Amino acid sequence: MMENKDLEAEIHPLKNEDRKSQENLGNRLKNEDNLKSAAAQSRLSRCRTVAFFLSLFICLLVVFVVSFIIPCPDRPMSQSMWRIDYNAAVTYDFLVMEDINKDKIRDVVFLYKNTNGSNSSNRSCTDEGFSSPCVFMAAVSGANGSVLWERPMVQDVVLVECTMLQPSDSKTSSACILVGRPGSFLAIDLLTGETLWNHPSSFGANTSILSPLLQVPDIDSDGAPDLLILTQEGKEVSGSIYSGSTGHQIGNRGSLGMDGNSSPLLHITRTGAHYILLPCASSLCGCSLKDLYEKVTRKDAPFKSDPHWENMLNASTHRLLPSSGAVRYLMNVPGKAGQDVLLVSSEACVLLDGQDLTPRWTLEAAQVLRKPILGHYKPDTPAVVIENGTGIDRQILLLDLRSGAILWSQILPSFPGVLPSTSLPTADHRSAFFFWGLRELTDTNEMDPRDARHSLYIFHPTLPSVLLEVANVSANTVAFNVILLESSRHAAYVLLTGPASSDVPGLVSVIKHKVRDLVSDSRVIHLDEGRPDSDQAIRDRFSWLRYRSEV
Repeated sequence: MMENKDLEAEIHPLKNEDRKSQENLGNRLKNEDNLKSAAAQSRLSRCRTVAFFLSLFICLLVVFVVSFIIPCPDRPMSQSMWRIDYNAAVTYDFLVMEDINKDKIRDVVFLYKNTNGSNSSNRSCTDEGFSSPCVFMAAVSGANGSVLWERPMVQDVVLVECTMLQPSDSKTSSACILVGRPGSFLAIDLLTGETLWNHPSSFGANTSILSPLLQVPDIDSDGAPDLLILTQEGKEVSGSIYSGSTGHQIGNRGSLGMDGNSSPLLHITRTGAHYILLPCASSLCGCSLKDLYEKVTRKDAPFKSDPHWENMLNASTHRLLPSSGAVRYLMNVPGKAGQDVLLVSSEACVLLDGQDLTPRWTLEAAQVLRKPILGHYKPDTPAVVIENGTGIDRQILLLDLRSGAILWSQILPSFPGVLPSTSLPTADHRSAFFFWGLRELTDTNEMDPRDARHSLYIFHPTLPSVLLEVANVSANTVAFNVILLESSRHAAYVLLTGPASSDVPGLVSVIKHKVRDLVSDSRVIHLDEGRPDSDQAIRDRFSWLRYRSEV
């Protein structure tokens, strides 16, 4: 076979050369294609490199501009503690927290009675047509205690409450309603201190106003909630409805047909009907808002009644159900399918179903000191705090709101007049509870109330055997609150102190402290013998608590 190929090459030499040249040409073309492909890939790689470094440069430039050239907005410095004083003054149980100067820190609004305002204000009682002394309303910065605004409001105050009064598209977020003596009824813009409306009151000299003021749905169709004020003259309770946006009375005053004396409650049944509940003697009384509206206006009401409740109501006495002992407090509380009603009498505490008013649970507890407060002992599980008794026998009870089971209890002595307890949600979906009690938890039998020092204690459910004493006060305390003045930051407590009698002027003080800053110098009180953690470790755990705003 090889001989044939050689022979053919000798016979056809040109043909053999053509074959070799074609083979060489094919190889050169392949090599050129490979070189072109390699060159294209090289160019693509260089483009990618340039794009990467260009993107990196742009990102670094943006970071530089944002970080060093564009100035960051200044965040106001919030002082850990501040205090303001008013000499020769008296004050009232009234504290409201609202961001007035829009610095994202809530400010403090309170009342005091004096001849003149503070040094920051030149307005006096006579400037507003009042005789001296008169009642001033003041707003001070939550950051540093500086006065934002203050002005004389009324000669003397009968009722003051703050609520939403304006339509949702209004620039005014909330307002304070004041009923003054003699004969004034006005609303104050909480942000500016200016009067929204002012009318002579129609409340007689022998008429007492039942607190709290009730806010009802918009009746006059102006987009703002309206107001219901209950008054008592003799044994008769009457209701008057006022426009929230103008203060004008809607219709006339109408009798509720019952003899209640305190703590009215507006309750909404499962069917959406509004009922006014009122303690009366040893019973719970009620009246539908629909009936009251039709009585005072002689028009068809924009409300509805609940047939089941109408069947329960006694037509002549307006009694809904009897109570074991005199009814002292009423509260709407969260239930499984809406609002339930917590009723506190002189002999028991009962959770009533919000529709049927049947008892869900009953706690036999006499001498409940004050209106209960709500919080969370277990994560996302509502609990209620009951303060039972006074003096050395006063006991704090934390109950599961759904079952009435006692989750925690502690004897915490106090004298009558001690400030109410409060709670603040924590990031673990529980609550921190704040209680006032005597400085010493034992040997209080011989203590004179005038010499007693009350202390503020913190309790958290993750440390059930510990109380933390963070402050003690010897001055007469009038009002108190624990709140997040700054969203997502540390909690602060605000304390209002002043003379025990409104007839004897003295030193009035408003004091703010950050709770966390008080923890480092606090006193750890162990409630049982076991001490698994050191006192410093316990302080650290309280210091690490993170609080959240109310939902």
